[in-house]
Amino acid sequence: MTPASTSTSRPVALVTGASSGIGEASARALQAAGYRVFGTYRKPLTQWAGGIEYLACDVTRDESVSAAVQQVLQATGRIDLLVNNAGIGLIAGAEESSVEQARALFEVNLFGAIRMAQAVLPAMRRQRSGRIVNLSSILGVIPSPYSALYSATKHAMEGYFESLDHEVRGFGIRALLVEPAYTRTSFEGNVLHADRKLDAYQAARTQAEALVRTVMQQADTPETVAQVVLRAAQDPKPRLRYTAGSVARRVSLLRRFVPAAAFDKSLRQQLGL
Repeated sequence: MTPASTSTSRPVALVTGASSGIGEASARALQAAGYRVFGTYRKPLTQWAGGIEYLACDVTRDESVSAAVQQVLQATGRIDLLVNNAGIGLIAGAEESSVEQARALFEVNLFGAIRMAQAVLPAMRRQRSGRIVNLSSILGVIPSPYSALYSATKHAMEGYFESLDHEVRGFGIRALLVEPAYTRTSFEGNVLHADRKLDAYQAARTQAEALVRTVMQQADTPETVAQVVLRAAQDPKPRLRYTAGSVARRVSLLRRFVPAAAFDKSLRQQLGL
């Protein structure tokens, strides 16, 4: 962890997975907006963003999460904002992933976010204020063939944090969801692949992977999503869900208003199914 004083007059933000992509962009946006920002990393960094105080944290380990949160509290005495950003992707047919691989994905994407939330909530309840902003996905709203398990983690995140939001409002705390579509990040380095690939799905899976690579070339920037994270953090009358980027907004509207059969047909046509 970089050197820190023992008090702060600025709001304090803790951002997981802040070493790159949306996490790094969100940390920078919050720091520019006046927050004192602590960013977590799992692997040691080669380059450190100025103004961000970094600390190691593995969201899959209870003791690591607890230690990181305690470091922030010892340095500042409070946590005003948690941004649950740490996560990994998976492109595979649902049948192509073992239960062990499914568990590993949920361990990061869902249980990691739950661990972080449970670690900061006692301090937020004492403060009678706080906000938890979770990086969900538009795939937490729609189905996605060949991303079934990833979609499942985001659907579960949506259900958990929408329920939590109702429970903690009485303490002055909100739990919110940011839903981006595809975002230009280090895609290949953060996506898992099937641990037991089957020939039966190879052609369709390959086409799904190619579609993702094509879409990523014109995807939203991490900074676009970071501005939505900042809005969710500061909105005086926060909404439960914030879509990030034009594609996510369009898909969200289509899901709500287009008949289910038409939406299903369009989705299958796009994926060549």
